[in-house]
Amino acid sequence: MKRAGARMAISAALVTLAALAALAPVSAHAQDPIRVGSKNFTEGYILGELLAQALERDGIAVERRFGLGGTLVCYEALRNGEIDLYPEYSGTIEQAILKRETRSSFSDLQKIVRTETGLALFPSLGFDNTYAIAVRRETAASLSLASIGDLAAHPSLAIAFSHEFLNRQDGWPGLAARYGLPQKPAGIEHGLAYEAMRTRKLDATDCYSTDGDIQKYDLVLLADDRAYFPEYQAAPLVAPDVESRVRPALERLAGAIDEAAMQAMNGRVLLEDRTFAEVAHRFFETRAGRNEAGVSNADRAPARESRLDAVIRRGARHLQLTLVALSLGILAAVPLGVLIYRTRALARPVLYLAGLLQTIPSIALLAFMIPVLGIGFRPAIVALFLYALLPILRNTTAALLAIDPDLKRVARGIGLTAWQRLRHVEIPLAAPLILAGIKTAAVINIGTATLAAFIGAGGLGEPIVTGLALNDTSLILEGAIPAALLAILTELLFDLLENRIVPAHLKRDRALA
Repeated sequence: MKRAGARMAISAALVTLAALAALAPVSAHAQDPIRVGSKNFTEGYILGELLAQALERDGIAVERRFGLGGTLVCYEALRNGEIDLYPEYSGTIEQAILKRETRSSFSDLQKIVRTETGLALFPSLGFDNTYAIAVRRETAASLSLASIGDLAAHPSLAIAFSHEFLNRQDGWPGLAARYGLPQKPAGIEHGLAYEAMRTRKLDATDCYSTDGDIQKYDLVLLADDRAYFPEYQAAPLVAPDVESRVRPALERLAGAIDEAAMQAMNGRVLLEDRTFAEVAHRFFETRAGRNEAGVSNADRAPARESRLDAVIRRGARHLQLTLVALSLGILAAVPLGVLIYRTRALARPVLYLAGLLQTIPSIALLAFMIPVLGIGFRPAIVALFLYALLPILRNTTAALLAIDPDLKRVARGIGLTAWQRLRHVEIPLAAPLILAGIKTAAVINIGTATLAAFIGAGGLGEPIVTGLALNDTSLILEGAIPAALLAILTELLFDLLENRIVPAHLKRDRALA
């Protein structure tokens, strides 16, 4: 019993040291890799890969942090030095980031961004990917829908928009006011909306005018005849400290992509099962064929990582996130549970606070941490640690309070001190319930850790996020099935651990309870 406890303590201490090392700040160097971010939709991935490969072709090392959870996450990560650049859109900068009520030319916007944020908005890549409202072709034909204003005559249409579009200043609220639209749309993840359109569960949704899904699902874009949507010129948004280093490579992409080319690249990913890296490589190879500077036909397309290798790599990262957060949760929650047991006045406020933390949606909690901890490993660990607290804390407290009072009196009667009673009587008796709380926290962390991919922490959430962007069920399952198997394996391991360290008579008592 004591040897097993000692082994658990040593293991937890080692994992904690690893966590502290991971959470420690890392010093910057002049030739650190350029960290390229992207949002979590198809075009965002492709543009991120284009920028990354452009830099690599100039001999600049690149670290990819793709699939970040939307505008807020990418922009805050850039401002806080967690990434160095990412592809953004002029309309998004103007409306969602700077929240300007007036529209500006692209050149004026570049000056405004520099003045108000200190960031550099590089020249446009050459295409305008504005928002649009898409409807199924058969719906457009049967209801004679040609423009957005035509939707006003059909209030019963099933409409759902991406959550970002529903709440943006340049999204649904202003669009509904401009056109007098009576619908009450639901919120839906952008990639899932297209599948809902295909299965006729939706009649209309928002999209980007260069989406490859428009061709894939044979959708019709309604005309914006009242010119509501601003221009959304795609361009790199760059941190000032790397601006001079990346400018030569990125400026060669200025004006290099038109709307048709971008839609074709999106289509290759969606229709031809090409990876983002392959599509970006083909773009550069095509340019090289036209003898444009900076690209060599001798470059080989990036090799695909096998699915097994990807699952192993992501699974190891997922396990690291879970183990570090769980170990920190055990080291914090078990002693705190003992303290509550000894000081009953603390029980209500501490358990209330732990319960309150559990109610915060995980995506929101991760977003709140970006200004303080940035993106990646550290905020993911902190979030998972906070979610692990409640089940361990509650079970530790409940287990200690539930010990038979007669046993406590016997322990006091034979002269054991408070520490001796805790160590030799109370903790062993409470061990089964404490382990049950730790097991619950571990399973919760395994599931919640999939969302860490939205802030660049990696793990098994990566294929889920990418699969949602591509509406690729097999890719979603590539993350979901290993995560489920990991949760099952965790349950089995905890059962084995309980059989090893919990005395047999306590297990029999619990089985009879």
